[in-house]
Amino acid sequence: MKILILNGNPNVKNNKFDEYINSLSALLISGGHDVKAKLLREMNILFCTGCWGCWVKNPGRCSFEDDSSIICKEYIHSDLVIFSSPVIMGFTSTLLKRANDKLLPLLLPYIEIANGELHHKPRYKKYPKTALILEKGKNTDDEDIKIISDIYRRNAINLKTSFSFLNFIHESPELITDEINHL
Repeated sequence: MKILILNGNPNVKNNKFDEYINSLSALLISGGHDVKAKLLREMNILFCTGCWGCWVKNPGRCSFEDDSSIICKEYIHSDLVIFSSPVIMGFTSTLLKRANDKLLPLLLPYIEIANGELHHKPRYKKYPKTALILEKGKNTDDEDIKIISDIYRRNAINLKTSFSFLNFIHESPELITDEINHL
């Protein structure tokens, strides 16, 4: 399985999070998966300005030259994308949010009704499943986790895919690997 892990840890001093993602990546690779992990803090991903350039001026590509084109290419060629981040002030990091927002070029500007809701039409025939790995902060509560989970589940609907799982870094990488192997 081709797996893309988007590591949204903004804090270079948070070795625990990065080591966990690295351990998970190594475990998945040793199990025969093709894994690409992107450390978002080392990438140049600008904020989406809502200019619609990815639909009108440069269909399928952001109008701004940044590393979001790399993320989009890796995303659409994956079977599973794992969004990972510490919970900061009740949500994922701004790095992960920015990368998620810049996936918009993967959809068409046209709208269709799906399950009684309005959604963009797909640009591609196949989209990867998605998952979420979080590190709870000291003030993270159940409501924060529910909001994050609900938003990523809704994003999966918008991106024509399914949300596979939500796990936390206090769980063993083996547990997550096992879950991925059963997708």
